[in-house]
Amino acid sequence: MYQLQPMRHTRPLLGSYVEMIANAPPKLAERGVSAAFAELKHVHQQMNFHDAESDLSRINLYAWKRPVSISPSTLRVLCFARQLARQTDGLFDFTTGGCLVREGRLPDHGFCDLYARGWDALLLLPRLRVRLKRPLVLHLDGIVKGYAVDQAVRILLSQGITSGLVNAGGELRLFGKGQARINLRESNGSLTALGAWSNTAMATSAQALAVENPTRLPACMVEQGGCDGLACPHFTRCPHAWTTVVAQEAWRASGLNTLAHAIPLKERAARIAKLGGRLITDRTTPVN
Repeated sequence: MYQLQPMRHTRPLLGSYVEMIANAPPKLAERGVSAAFAELKHVHQQMNFHDAESDLSRINLYAWKRPVSISPSTLRVLCFARQLARQTDGLFDFTTGGCLVREGRLPDHGFCDLYARGWDALLLLPRLRVRLKRPLVLHLDGIVKGYAVDQAVRILLSQGITSGLVNAGGELRLFGKGQARINLRESNGSLTALGAWSNTAMATSAQALAVENPTRLPACMVEQGGCDGLACPHFTRCPHAWTTVVAQEAWRASGLNTLAHAIPLKERAARIAKLGGRLITDRTTPVN
């Protein structure tokens, strides 16, 4: 475990409660964590679907008519999303924003077409610009939260913090020496132990990944695609409803966790492994 008394900081961000643990002297930890939270806020602002002025909204509104300038973070997330889409022949689909707008789950900022789909319409141009071959509504929630966690870890390391973690509820990454015991918060409030981990990233579609203390604030991440959701008496243990994926980077764990629900159950573990992740299927150890 950690040699120093770790500094813990929790703030509401990314539609969840983000916790950072920095294994460093207090002044160094405060400086690093403040910079990391600032980076999280920046990433959120650039790719916030609800903000009509974000990079993402401007792409959805204008990129089918002309190139749109974006931030380096937005470009990297689009690169990662396109990479997963290409590797899975479009099964990882980040062009579903129009469908979510039609269903009333996301705001309509005046988009041209709410029915078009297809990642192949995305063109990444030189000098931090994006173009769409046709009107589309991109939706990056399946990957951007994990990317934000990775960015926070990068900032912490750059500030001289050599070990700790960033926990955004459904996405978590540990770095440096030492281990942390990770628990999975089920929808009924119970905790399932996933063991002690180090230098890894996780993403889950269960309610939250909790670190050691079961009183950590959870993030609700209920996935109901194709099932009865909470109405099903077996929901808290159903492998169709919940997945947890481990990878080296949080963006990959997040993207693969999103993808897992689109893969038939019998093929899920093997296909996730081929894409650089590992599906955790053993969730039988309750936390007392």
